[in-house]
Amino acid sequence: MTRTIHYGLIGCGMMGQEHLHNIALLDDTRVSAIFEPDAEMAKVAQEIAPDAKMVSSVAELLAVEDLDCVVIVSPNHLHVNQIEEIALTHPLPLLVEKPLFTDPADATRLEALQRDYPHPIWVAMEYRYMPPIAALISEAQATGGVKMLSIREHRFPFLEKVGNWNRFNRNTGGTFVEKCCHFFDLMRLILQSDPVRVTASGGQAVNHLDEAYEGETPDILDHGYVIVDFASGARAMLELCMFAEGSRYQEEISAVGPDAKIEALVPGPGRFWPEHLGEPPVPQVIVSPRDPKGPIAKDIPVDPRLLAAGDHNGSIFYQHQGFLAVLRGEKARPEVTLQDGLWAVKMGLAAQEALETGEAVRFAS
Repeated sequence: MTRTIHYGLIGCGMMGQEHLHNIALLDDTRVSAIFEPDAEMAKVAQEIAPDAKMVSSVAELLAVEDLDCVVIVSPNHLHVNQIEEIALTHPLPLLVEKPLFTDPADATRLEALQRDYPHPIWVAMEYRYMPPIAALISEAQATGGVKMLSIREHRFPFLEKVGNWNRFNRNTGGTFVEKCCHFFDLMRLILQSDPVRVTASGGQAVNHLDEAYEGETPDILDHGYVIVDFASGARAMLELCMFAEGSRYQEEISAVGPDAKIEALVPGPGRFWPEHLGEPPVPQVIVSPRDPKGPIAKDIPVDPRLLAAGDHNGSIFYQHQGFLAVLRGEKARPEVTLQDGLWAVKMGLAAQEALETGEAVRFAS
């Protein structure tokens, strides 16, 4: 008989609730404890996971008996302190939402923790697990070796979060960290190489300009470009626009090598698709060989149960499946390591710095 795995959750706002819905789809799992300081979000979380004990602090959550792991879904700037508290109090396997950290000084703290932490830490890079992107990754060898990679995200503005914490760079690390670390992770994964140089351009042109919170206007970017050179000689580009929610596809990824081009087309959340347009678009992967010429398009449908569990095309479920396999000893190590999470944020911070200074940022080789 398979033993039930008991989860603790730190943070149950919009994203935390999506984690709750997806954990509920896994066999032999139970959310046993939740720490969510916002009363309204805590009420919703309790409705999703009625058997969970609601606690008032990280320390109280860690005192709950029989926890097998903790999922951290708190605001970005709280992650590092919470990881350190867990490490000092009651180390457990962790799934930590992105971005792993926001302050450049915290990288050293995490690198030190990485050396001594006795359990697996999986960083939540959901985009790897979106079925069309996973299909592109699995077929990338058809390109003959990716030389150029472009990622375009045309989407809706930042949603409202508890206390509007996501409106300010000091809490998020900046848009290239908060929103785009997923894409920098994909660049390293697809190209199988580390970055050596980052340049960026962008700004705040449309969104949040008429908002004010305690007298402050949000300072987060709503559009930009980032170009990254890699040690392998490959190049990658990110194009972000957060006032383009009228698009058919939210993400479009193109990987090109000497033999072929592969594209992944990913729709945004189905709940935002206008009803008068009928059913939301189905994700696609398109392989375009150079010889013989001619694109081959394949639909990559997502299980409707997984679409109903959240906004990320089923990726959070597949991510949790992998994490659960680590917890059960069926996988030796996390697929997304602390080092992957560190690199993704370092690339985002480099893009923010390049934007602010107008100069390229180089990584030590």
